Amino acid sequence: MNRLANATSPYLLQHANNPVDWYPWGPEALQKARDENKLILVSIGYSACHWCHVMEHESFEDEGVAALMNEYFVCIKVDREERPDIDQIYMSAVQLMSGRGGWPLNCICLPDQRPIYGGTYFRKNDWASLLLNLADFFKTKPEEAEDYAVRLTEGIKQYESVPFIEQTAEYGKDMLEPIMANWRRYIDPVEGGFGGAPKFPMPANWIFLMRYAHLMKDSGIAENVKLTLKKMAHGGIYDHIGGGFARYAVDGVWHVPHFEKMLYDNGQLLSLYAEAYTWNANPLYAEITDEIIGFVKRELTSSQNGFYSALDADSEGKEGKFYIFTQNELAEILGDDAPVFNSYYHVTEEGNWEEEQSNVFFRKEDEEAIAAQFDITTEELHTRLNAAKQKVFDARSKRVRPGLDNKILASWNGLMLKGLCDAYRAFAKPEYLELALQNADFIAKNLIFGAKISRVYNPQTTEGVAFLDDNANVADAFIALYEVTFNENWIIQAQKLTDYALQHFYNAEGGIFFYTADNDEQLIARKSEIMDGVIPASNSVMARNLKKLGLLFDNEGYLEVSAQMLRNIVPHLAKYGTAYPNWTILLLDEIFGLNEVAITGPDHENIRRQFEQQYIPNKVMLGGQTGTLPLLDGRLGDTTRIFVCKDRTCGLPANTVADALKQIAG
Repeated sequence: MNRLANATSPYLLQHANNPVDWYPWGPEALQKARDENKLILVSIGYSACHWCHVMEHESFEDEGVAALMNEYFVCIKVDREERPDIDQIYMSAVQLMSGRGGWPLNCICLPDQRPIYGGTYFRKNDWASLLLNLADFFKTKPEEAEDYAVRLTEGIKQYESVPFIEQTAEYGKDMLEPIMANWRRYIDPVEGGFGGAPKFPMPANWIFLMRYAHLMKDSGIAENVKLTLKKMAHGGIYDHIGGGFARYAVDGVWHVPHFEKMLYDNGQLLSLYAEAYTWNANPLYAEITDEIIGFVKRELTSSQNGFYSALDADSEGKEGKFYIFTQNELAEILGDDAPVFNSYYHVTEEGNWEEEQSNVFFRKEDEEAIAAQFDITTEELHTRLNAAKQKVFDARSKRVRPGLDNKILASWNGLMLKGLCDAYRAFAKPEYLELALQNADFIAKNLIFGAKISRVYNPQTTEGVAFLDDNANVADAFIALYEVTFNENWIIQAQKLTDYALQHFYNAEGGIFFYTADNDEQLIARKSEIMDGVIPASNSVMARNLKKLGLLFDNEGYLEVSAQMLRNIVPHLAKYGTAYPNWTILLLDEIFGLNEVAITGPDHENIRRQFEQQYIPNKVMLGGQTGTLPLLDGRLGDTTRIFVCKDRTCGLPANTVADALKQIAG
């Protein structure tokens, strides 16, 4: 076994038996490269990555290829989910070199960590040839290698950076149409989502578009959102038997998933479908919300109520094997109910995807059409389908399960905790809040030490590196948890995490946060994460957090940092709007104003629940019978009242939700 045998990361442990002399990222490997003047080979992936497994099997398990790697390179394996700071630097390098990125990510660096070449997946022969060529290049042309490293490292430092904008901005609705013109070009009006294949869910994009459609009364965009929510929920990207979404669809119609299931996707999709239900009370959204929570509780929750990171795409060495069925298998499991099930989920004898006779379940026809086909009511259809799904679930449960990535990451736990809070807002189910509180207690006790958060749960130590997204997403979740409980412990925790980020991550000269702290390991570049991707950028989450905390704590400093961050980004929104959805949500809050809704008195919880049934996306909630937040000062008492404030102006206290809503509408 190599040096990865002592790692805690499931991804690193998968490579512990490779003949490659792998090192984890750390002083030992980096010093060895300097001492021996050897190139560094940084190979980055994650546990649920299908093509990472393929390259491991083809190249890293091959004795001949391993011998080449060991002779000419110091080989370092990195779990991108544990060390996104390292991944960020070398992903930038590969994107600058090739215009594309992905995982596995393989970068060849000088002994001082500066990259000179990189790419993603390589076939075995291409990989071996590349290694020999690069080793020869470094030996025979060191000046060229140095020159390339200088230019590439400078590019990495500039990549995804924005200039500081000094002048104060005025925001109005007229700004939105140029931004939306960019979005409209990419929306698929037939299948939902964006563009063709592959299709990613991109929850932050649809939350923005849903809010835009509501606030701007844009019925066309509203229909695009509804179509996308329906297509994703009906598609094969959704696990119709066990709940939860796969990472993306490889096609343009949401049919065939890349079967890995990630915590971060499901946490955000939980927020999306829960908020969508308050916007448009479609029973499908409630069903999806409940099934995502059921999946996460059953398959991604530790005994201590931390959330695990992912389920692998593969089982028994085959992608998707756990999830797919033949028509014959279903006939054996379901008997007389097989025809109804097969029709509903498009199961055919020849199969509906690449694996012969195998089927990925997906929906197309309306339930009324299926019910009419079998001459039954929709109620009977539901009853028979639910019974059939349970039988398929039970049969599937006996199969070899996909691998579990049991890392517990602060940032991703924050996304799921926020999703649970949003689900509780929409449906007021006590079990949703109970799971949220259990997870929040886990985070507070096991990942936060003083004001500092640790990214990866490790019961053996209280020391651990963390990044801006850990601070941002956990603080965001704690703000949401305060809004549904009015327990000030959570908002105070959010403030502490934010203050720590301001002290150790914020670059006042640039008006933006660095991704890494000034008191953690310093890499070859200190970068900022600005563009929203499959997860919103840590800077956009921080900017929105600071806006909310600035209002809740009446803290002008928080508000000014948030405003400065938005000023820096606004010039980019019309040209690259689809890369900034979470920022554009903040812009909506600036244009339409954030309503501060304080509910006080003995019946505050009942009134809060009533209020949450109204779709008001641009609001922050506070209240209770006790509290120290400035807006509650002088407003607590024995009478239940609602106070609505906006732009530092408060209306008269309202006694009913209807009266408060009139103030917001006015």
